[in-house]
Amino acid sequence: MSDIDDFLAMLAAERGAAHNTLLAYGRDLNQAEELLGGKLASATPAQLAKLGQGWSSLAPATLARKISALRQFFGFLVDEGEREDDPTHALPRPATRRPLPKILSHAQVEALFARAEDEAASDRPQAVRLLAMLELLYGSGLRASELVSLPLSAVPRDEPFLTVTGKGGQARLVPVSTRAKQALSRWLALRPQGSNYLFPSRSGHLTRIRLYQMLKELAARAGLPPDKLSPHVLRHAFATHLLEGGADLRALQTLLGHADIATTQIYTHVDAARLVKLVNERHPLAQGSRSD
Repeated sequence: MSDIDDFLAMLAAERGAAHNTLLAYGRDLNQAEELLGGKLASATPAQLAKLGQGWSSLAPATLARKISALRQFFGFLVDEGEREDDPTHALPRPATRRPLPKILSHAQVEALFARAEDEAASDRPQAVRLLAMLELLYGSGLRASELVSLPLSAVPRDEPFLTVTGKGGQARLVPVSTRAKQALSRWLALRPQGSNYLFPSRSGHLTRIRLYQMLKELAARAGLPPDKLSPHVLRHAFATHLLEGGADLRALQTLLGHADIATTQIYTHVDAARLVKLVNERHPLAQGSRSD
């Protein structure tokens, strides 16, 4: 195994890194090695500096991920005694600001569901399946990968919860609304038999790419811009609208399966008006001002 393979194996075993994270880091490190024309593990600070300069035209988020992969890789080599120095001080330090999530308004969500429900009224299996998936994306905040890979055994029987395996193989329980349970029941009655997946395909389970396509097609039929809709946008809408309704940030962290609450806090910007109103109405000093 190469040093890169050893590093990726460590990420998987010790940190529980998700499969997609491992793929992205592997691509970044192998591309860096290819650009250097030699073994990445023996790169000098001067070589890494040129590498960073060559990446300057990349999107900030992409550049930040590549630099993060390199920093972790060389930190791993130092910890393992493969290197005595860490050359990553020569890499640029991009000042990235985490992008705010795209948001769907309540009216847009209603338009989307209205269209999906109208189409599912025909009891066509594809339409009922799409409605069930839509209910789980917006009603339970599932990631696209979590949704398409759901096993049939995850469907609740007596309890209103789904057992979901998220990033890093971490399992969590997510609530299933009454609406979602009804949509799932309709889909189970029409679902093809012979597969262990809730949303099967000929080769296993429905792919994330196909899910993206189906949602964008639904958006167009509902009169919404297709580029505004994706599984992750529905997950954002789930989080945003729960916060607007007064949900606790810690509870939201659990529902979304975030390891770090800092990841969940990105959603607080969308509820700034409610937070300002809360301070103005509930803070002791604000109450004192009113009484004066």
